[in-house]
Amino acid sequence: MYFPDIMVAKRQPHSIDTKVISRIYGKGRGYVFTPADFVDLASQGTVHQALSRHARAGTIRKLARGLYDYPRQNPKLGPVPPYDEDIAKALNGRHSTRIQASGAHAANRLGLSTQVPMRTVFLTDGPTRKVQIGRRQIVLKNTALRQMATAGRVSGTVIQAMRWIGQRQFDEPMVETLRRRLSDADRQLLLKDLRYAPAWIAKVMREVAQPPAPTSATKSRKR
Repeated sequence: MYFPDIMVAKRQPHSIDTKVISRIYGKGRGYVFTPADFVDLASQGTVHQALSRHARAGTIRKLARGLYDYPRQNPKLGPVPPYDEDIAKALNGRHSTRIQASGAHAANRLGLSTQVPMRTVFLTDGPTRKVQIGRRQIVLKNTALRQMATAGRVSGTVIQAMRWIGQRQFDEPMVETLRRRLSDADRQLLLKDLRYAPAWIAKVMREVAQPPAPTSATKSRKR
């Protein structure tokens, strides 16, 4: 006897599995995602099952409950950890909310600190969320809209790094580090975003926007 509904049910998981993995492959290695990124393909429960099957097969990696990645590969070390920013974007979801690196992570990204925090905080105008991945904790912290005015721009990272370092500790070598690290366009953007920074940070941003001092090699070439 032929039961079409049963035959469709048997084929359906494989069809969803194929659609899900095709999207993941299309994003490339390093892609971090949640089941919410596939809700247009099937119901939440069906997507969960498809991701679980791919994780058990070793095609993708389960990072935490409801969080996966298609891991980048190192030729010698094998799968490597995902970037904090990619985790934060996945946690932030598909909504029109923004994220901004803050604290020690922002300072580290700019070369102002060698500290690699085990707890990385991103500011967001969306809901507060956090996830534990091994010894690392990634936190999305809801904050005032004013602090998110420069989110996603280099000036936002500079402002948050300076807040973390503090006025007394931010010295001339740090100013020069930023001058050399930032491009001409980046430094001009700092000037456009001065109004979003506290007074002491705005003053330092003006200094950073000046061209970097010539290096010894540059001086030698001019002679």
